[in-house]
This record gives sequence, C-alpha cells and structure tokens, in this order.
Amino acid sequence: MAGTGVILLYSGSDPVPGACNSEFSLEVDPNVYIHYNLYETTVRFAPANLGYERGQTPPACDESTDTNTRWRLQYDVYQYFLPENDLSESSLFSGLQAVADVQQMTAIGKRVMTLLSTDKSTSVFNSIPGQGVIYSVIVRDPLLNTSSSYVPAHTYACSFTSTLDGCQTLGKVSTKVFFTISGLAGLFVCFFGHRFFKCELFCMGFSFSAFFFFVLITRTTDLHYDERLAVSAVLGVVGGVLLVMSWWRFGSVMACVVVVGLMLGFLVASVVLFTPLGDLDAFRNSDAVFWVTFCCIMLVVPLFFLRWPREGNICTCGVVGAYAVVLAINAYVYTSLSFITLNILKRLLNTNFSAAFTDVPFQTVDYVLITAWVVLGVCGMVLQLYRERARPFFPPSPYLMWQQERERRKTNVLDPSHHFPSLPSRLLERARQLTRRREPAGEHTPLLL
Repeated sequence: MAGTGVILLYSGSDPVPGACNSEFSLEVDPNVYIHYNLYETTVRFAPANLGYERGQTPPACDESTDTNTRWRLQYDVYQYFLPENDLSESSLFSGLQAVADVQQMTAIGKRVMTLLSTDKSTSVFNSIPGQGVIYSVIVRDPLLNTSSSYVPAHTYACSFTSTLDGCQTLGKVSTKVFFTISGLAGLFVCFFGHRFFKCELFCMGFSFSAFFFFVLITRTTDLHYDERLAVSAVLGVVGGVLLVMSWWRFGSVMACVVVVGLMLGFLVASVVLFTPLGDLDAFRNSDAVFWVTFCCIMLVVPLFFLRWPREGNICTCGVVGAYAVVLAINAYVYTSLSFITLNILKRLLNTNFSAAFTDVPFQTVDYVLITAWVVLGVCGMVLQLYRERARPFFPPSPYLMWQQERERRKTNVLDPSHHFPSLPSRLLERARQLTRRREPAGEHTPLLL
C-alpha cells in the first residue's frame, strides 16, 4: 500500500471546501467523488462555505441567499490527463502532487466548466478506459478574490483487480481479432479499393451493416459482447454481399457510390463533432440539435459524388481505409482517435450520454497516428488517381455484359459461337450419352494380308 500527502496553507478569507456538506458521511468533506461506467464518468462534491478565522463560528449555510453568504461562491471543475499508456503508481503520484494546489492546477490543468452555487454540484464526462484522469474542483470567492482546492480524485475508468478486461488486459480478444482483420481490409481498400471495385463495395457494405446491427442488437437484446460482435459481423457480411449483388445485377454505379459517400459523410460528421464544437451547450442539452446537425453533414458529403463520382469514391477509399488502420492500431495501443466514432456509438447506445463532456487527451501517440492517417490517406488517393487516370471511371456490371454478349450471339450469325450449343444443351447431351445403351458392334473378320 502506497500513499502521498501534500500540506497546503490557507487563510481565514479562503473558502472552506465541503463545509456545507449535507450528502456525504463527513461533516466537512473536501473530497471529490467519482463514479464511472462504460459510457460516462460522474464527478460529485459537497458545497463549500465562506472562510472564517480559527475559533470563530462558521457562517450559516442555508439561512439566506444574500451576497454575504456561501451562495456567492463559484466552482471551477478542472481536468488533468496523465501520460497515455502509463498505469504506474509513480506517474499517478507525480500527477497528484502536480495539481494539488490552486496555482498548479490552473497552470497545467484544463478548466472544463464553471458551476454556480445554485447549480447542482455534479459534472459528467466521457469515460476513457485505460486513460488516467485527475479531476479537481477549485472554489472561488469572487468578492474577496480568494480560492481553495478540493482534494483531487483520479480514475482510469477500469478495474485493476479484474482478471478479464481489466486495466492491465484492456481490450477483448474478439475485439482485437475483429479490428485487426478490419485494419488489413482498410489498408487494401486505401490503395486498391477503386481498382477492385467489388472488394471495396463489400467492405463498405460490411462496415455500414455491422455498425447498424451492433447498435440495434445492443439496444434490443441482452446478449453478451462477444455474441453481439459475432452476430453483427455475420450480418455485416450479408450486407456487404447484398451491396455487391445489387451492383452486379442492376449495374447502378451511382446508387452504390452514394452508399460509399454516406460512409465518408459519417466519418466527416464524427470528426466535426469530435472537436470542441461537440461540447457546445446546444449539442449537449438537445439530442435533436445534435442528430439533425450530424445527419445534415453526413448527407451533404455524398452530393459531391454526383458531380465527381470517381474522385469521390477514391477519396472515400483513402480516408476511410486509413482510419480503419488507425482503429486496428488502437486495439493494441491506446489512442484518442478511436473516440471519433466511439463517441457517436456511445451516444446511440446510452440515452443520457448527451450530458457528458467528450474531451479526450491528445499526446504524442495521437499526433503520430494523425500523421500516419493523413500520410496513408493522401498516398492512397494519389496512387489510385494516378493509376486510374486512363481507365474507365467504373468497371461495367458483369450481368449487363453477359446480357449484351447473349444478344450479340443471337443476332450475329457470323460469330462461331452462334452455332455452338449452349451450356445446358451440352450438359443434357452429355448426360444422354452416358445413359444411352451401347449397340452391339456386330461380327468382325480379320484383315487378310
């Protein structure tokens, strides 16, 4: 068992954190309490009181709401991210010591929100399993210009004692297998997707169907995670095959390209709302505003495909394929880039997730992977645009080509294949030969020399 302690000095004019506690067990409770689940982390604390000199009677907490009472106090909620992929005690203790007092936390921490005394003393954040986060609250007296810090609290949004899917073994085997295969497919699509159009359609149809059915199955059933992932993968294969067969049978390139454009639109909308724009009060307080904005961005992107279908399809291959590689890396090394789409998935699965702040850390590994994403995407798009510049925009439909070939053979009598029996006729004749009874050869006489 290890611990650390920090001694802080305060004057009689500084606010007293947790002195107006009416919810937790301690009479004066300056602690920050954290509760987390898969989707969100909730931070709670007890209200503070005005400062007073030693030996004097503390000011009353709830007698009135005048400006000379504790109701004038304001609470700044701060967030500090520990180094990524570092679960060591030394990293945690050094982080706690670095943000223990007001000056240090305001210098290196990030102020997420400010609560008034009339607000509920609760904040909700996005859970980031495996990433250490320190939360602290600084109470300020705007009249006397003084402040005090609550006791910082930390969380990794995972368990250190669980033998399955704990902090040390974060990530299920099924998830690693699924995203490893997806990453390899994404790498192929990034550089060769447009050339092998059927493979690209299958991958895009698989991604779209698997994501849709994973959300549907999670919200409507109580299946375990591995079972949901397996069923979603099977239905994704069905969706990919149906998209390929629709192009094979009907030959409608634009309909398929619009579906591909929706995949790019989904990713673009997720990136836009992954930025600080997604934490605006208009999006956090209203699901309708959030989803209308998301759908508008998602539907605008395919409109460009109507004018430049080949270029749009190649751009989708580069951007989406490279992001699939990033998700595959995330299965083994934590990166904040996975939350671009994971935040959307959480909001679809959890009704109350809209109130959570979705801020995530950006550290060295994230900047490296952003660079890799950009380099892979640009290289894939440039390579495909160069290689396909002299080829037809899209390959023709095999079914339509077969129909045209059949009509040509019917009308062109000079074509040798016109006089060649069809495959069913040849098979039927072969079967008749095998079942036909052989006639006796008759009497033979030897040749006379």
